[in-house]
Amino acid sequence: MLSWLTQTTLGKVIATFLISMLPVVELRGGIPYGVGFGLSPLAAMVAAMLGNLLPIPFILLLLDKVMDFCKKQKGVLGKFANFLEQKAYKNKATIDKYKALGLIILVAIPLPGTGAWTGALVATVLRMERKKAFPCICVGVLIAAVVVTVLSYGVKSLF
Repeated sequence: MLSWLTQTTLGKVIATFLISMLPVVELRGGIPYGVGFGLSPLAAMVAAMLGNLLPIPFILLLLDKVMDFCKKQKGVLGKFANFLEQKAYKNKATIDKYKALGLIILVAIPLPGTGAWTGALVATVLRMERKKAFPCICVGVLIAAVVVTVLSYGVKSLF
């Protein structure tokens, strides 16, 4: 039924896009998926970047309201909101020291616990201006995409 996601070029691009939208996975998972299913480097990278960036404006616009609501709740929601807030504050020193460059670096490093979703969380919790945060996140995503693409296609060429 969903075989078209792995058997057609459009399906592979859409799957790469959708995988890259997921928190934690982001383009670190999307690009290798595209590589594994034979997309060109450019197609995998562009699809992954677009998928990774699509949720970010919504996160920047809505996360503070969602966090405020969740922190007022008892139980799992409240604990989860506090956990996320503490995660964001762990990156505060880097952001305070390096400002926009700190946010770019946080997003650009393609390791677990970094990326566009984390960058948007940190920017929101630290009350960065959205119009400054979004371009920094975009630059970080571009850098991460280039790194992951080079690593993915380099590793693929070894096999």
